[in-house]
Parts: sequence; C-alpha cells; structure tokens
Amino acid sequence: MAKYRKKPVVIEAFCLGIDPMPDWFCDARSASRIRTYGEYNHLTHCEIETLEGTMDGFRGDYIIQGVKGEIYPCKPDIFDMTYEVD
Repeated sequence: MAKYRKKPVVIEAFCLGIDPMPDWFCDARSASRIRTYGEYNHLTHCEIETLEGTMDGFRGDYIIQGVKGEIYPCKPDIFDMTYEVD
C-alpha cells in the first residue's frame, strides 16, 4: 500500500453565520443552489446542492468554494486540520 499526500491547493472559505457572506456564496444563493435560514448576520444553517446531493451547513461550519467552483460545508475541526491561512 502506498501513502499519498494531498496536493496544496488554495480555496476560498468563510464561517457561516460569523463571517460576511462572499459574492460566490450570494451568487449561488441567488441561483437557488443554496438555501439559507435565519437572518443575514445570524444565519443558522444552509442547504447546499452538490453533485453528491443536498448537504447541510450549520452556524460555525466553514463553507468552502473548491478549485472547480464547487461549494460544500466543512466542520470546523476538520477545516482546522486540513487548511491554514494562505
């Protein structure tokens, strides 16, 4: 069995309900690919349509835009183990 290391890639992300929503998130919401619940500065959760189906993101989760423009949620502990500020 071989071991592999993930290639370094730069992604964009924000913390749902904590950080301001970036344009790419707002654009996906306007296109109905994301549904948000709660008020602008106090979002409680969102539903994101992905190729794998609908994924839920909750307040405090990171919402990531990947290298191909895909958007998905990530729990804070996994985000902290996987990413660092560029």
